[in-house]
Amino acid sequence: MSDLILKRYGRRLGIEAGGHVPSDKHVDGVVEMVLDATRNCSAELTQERLFGWHAALFPTGHSGMFKLTVAAYRDDAVGAMQVVSGGIGHEKVHYEAPSATVIQTEMTNFLDWFNHELGLDPVIKAGLAHLWFVTLHPFDDGNGRIGRAICDMALARADGSPQRFYSLSEQMQCEREDYYNSLEQTQKGTLDVTAWLTWFFGCLLRTVQSANEELKGVVYLANISHRLRSGKLNERQMKMLNMMMQGFNGNLTTGKWAKIVQCSNDTALRDVSELVELGVLLKAGESKRATHYVLSDF
Repeated sequence: MSDLILKRYGRRLGIEAGGHVPSDKHVDGVVEMVLDATRNCSAELTQERLFGWHAALFPTGHSGMFKLTVAAYRDDAVGAMQVVSGGIGHEKVHYEAPSATVIQTEMTNFLDWFNHELGLDPVIKAGLAHLWFVTLHPFDDGNGRIGRAICDMALARADGSPQRFYSLSEQMQCEREDYYNSLEQTQKGTLDVTAWLTWFFGCLLRTVQSANEELKGVVYLANISHRLRSGKLNERQMKMLNMMMQGFNGNLTTGKWAKIVQCSNDTALRDVSELVELGVLLKAGESKRATHYVLSDF
């Protein structure tokens, strides 16, 4: 994978471009889990593996101020596992999970199905695996994150490749209101999974479409880099072109360029002029104050 692609897609795993960033144990745990789920997608999903993911998510044994049972299934010692929203006195119970007394048996059944059921379309299996896992809600906390990792693992198996250029987990987070509503309707209904799978496939389609647009941008930037005398875009040019491909608000001038990337006006002018020379930026007009620029088609 090229450095350019790593810089662009590393952000999806919390990895900043251009070097090492301060480590955050909570982000590190998510990254570690997702990488294990996708890079080692062909390995069996086991109870021990799930416990390892859970421990990685909660290295301190706490979720916020609350102490958790880590690397073990919940025991419901403080009451039934419920998904609740709203403030104290105005709580709304969206879902109550099965009793802890059945979790060990149900998770054994789930893992056996996930690892050995071969007659089901693998994409449908990914959607059902996520629904089944979060419906069981086997842990005190982190069920959604682990469930999404299981889904990404199933999709990696479906793709026949551990290389990931799209993240359904990220898209689910972006659409979390619809995601939670779809889950709740299915879990509180007759367990007819048609509506859930319809939403799931739509979310997956939007994920792939978004990734395709991202990849078009990566290829575009890579092609520009190869045409530069230096062989690569500098960080200022990368940042501004990324912003412009995502829809820059207002007219871009060298003054705005300098302010956003925190450089001098002379440096901004050199950055812009180099891109104008390559045909990447086009002069769109001049005002009394300054010339402004637009991005050419990509």
